Amino acid sequence: MKDRKFAERFCAANADRFRLKDFDPADTMGLKSKEEAADALERGIVRLSESQEKLYAQDHWGILLVLQAMDAAGKDSTIKHVMSGVNPQGCIVTSFKTPSVEDLNHDFLRRTMRFIPERGMIGIFNRSYYEEVLVVRVHKEMLLREKLPAKLVSDEIWQERFEDINSFERYLTRNGILVLKFFLNVSKKEQKRRFQERLDTPDKNWKFSINDVLERQHWDQYMRAYEEMIRNTSTKYAPWYVVPADHKWFTRLAVAEILNHALEQLNLSYPKMDAEKRKDLKKARIALKREK
Repeated sequence: MKDRKFAERFCAANADRFRLKDFDPADTMGLKSKEEAADALERGIVRLSESQEKLYAQDHWGILLVLQAMDAAGKDSTIKHVMSGVNPQGCIVTSFKTPSVEDLNHDFLRRTMRFIPERGMIGIFNRSYYEEVLVVRVHKEMLLREKLPAKLVSDEIWQERFEDINSFERYLTRNGILVLKFFLNVSKKEQKRRFQERLDTPDKNWKFSINDVLERQHWDQYMRAYEEMIRNTSTKYAPWYVVPADHKWFTRLAVAEILNHALEQLNLSYPKMDAEKRKDLKKARIALKREK
């Protein structure tokens, strides 16, 4: 199964007509089991490792992966498995939790701007600046903590933030940062099953928070917020991929294949040696031969 098919199937390309219900959280593109996908994922990880090495050596592009999802959708495990073959020196994962007092004293993009990957690196945002049009939108009281001037908090604030995010991502892509955004689309039924598993398995109790259940009460609001977010911020230069998340083994494969497809479009290669560098290599070779 070619990686291009994953990219085409799950890309929210027609953003103005995007509807979340058109994307099935249980879709596996005909694959039946974890075992069936395991070999493909392993090959994908090898390809990703090779591309990452060229990315680092070429030092022209930076890669930003944004992962957004409801709780228990599998963001952590997706990062763990997909990036398992990547050199840790070339990859940085940043998780964004509740904003600090310092964060709240700045504009909403500032805390993530500091962690944009440099050239040659892969940066992964586990949650991101998109929380500002998701959780903050569902819990509007959070806007008060941001201490914005009252006249700026209008009914247009969400549309304004969409515009700011689009401008920010266009700026990044114009400066050689490839932006890939993944919404791990888990169903409410599957989320409940995973919550119950965390409660019933002692080794997984630590993963559970009572807030997880409280947030489920806002499920429909979150789905509307996600739908409008994707509709307004999935662009040609920074598309959203709505990846099925009811089967974690498929989620990992889909993310790996979409990432590989995007990297291969960059035509990454090892730097070519110029005449001066070749002379240096020749001198080094001679010097090593002279050693006793």
